[in-house]
Amino acid sequence: MFTHYMSKFILGTKVNMTQVWDELGNARPVTVVSVSPNIVTQIKTVEKDGYSAVQLGYGTRKPKNVNKAMKGHAKELGSFAGLREWRLEVPATQVVGEKIGIEVFKKGDFVTVSGISKGKGFQGVVKRHGFHGGSRTHGQKHSEREPGAIGGAARAGGRVAKGMRMAGRMGGERVTVTNLKVVDVLPEENTILLEGAVPGRRGTVIEIRG
Repeated sequence: MFTHYMSKFILGTKVNMTQVWDELGNARPVTVVSVSPNIVTQIKTVEKDGYSAVQLGYGTRKPKNVNKAMKGHAKELGSFAGLREWRLEVPATQVVGEKIGIEVFKKGDFVTVSGISKGKGFQGVVKRHGFHGGSRTHGQKHSEREPGAIGGAARAGGRVAKGMRMAGRMGGERVTVTNLKVVDVLPEENTILLEGAVPGRRGTVIEIRG
């Protein structure tokens, strides 16, 4: 469960990327995010929980696929796909059961967006870290994408230093992008257009904070 110190927040789903034209006729790349109303499932207070926060439920799930703990927590509010929590610097003004819709943001706002990036599997150092690889000349045949030496210089005994950039699993991490502009808000379609790219594949849950 993630926590944030933000005043405006909502959860949506990445749809795709497209482009729109601004007032000057310039094409702007945008990401379309679908936002169904989020439901306030819990209010946390300093007196009871030690901090102020709002917990939101998003998406839907078949009731048969929801465990008893989640059913007891959400009660009659619904069967949610998941929960997210936002910490607040002041006591929450929302109430349990309240719907938070797309209207909390307006055209021209600048927001912070977080999501889980695309998983790319096991990758080498060239793709994962941007290494240039080695030369094919001067006695080297197959070193174009090799990492080179990994030990000897960092610690005595030639051991590999912690944090050494090497091949490994890439992607599937929480990524945050700041200062994305809200190009448009379409309440009738429950979508919001964000300028530029946001993390994740189509269908990724996106956190939008302002």
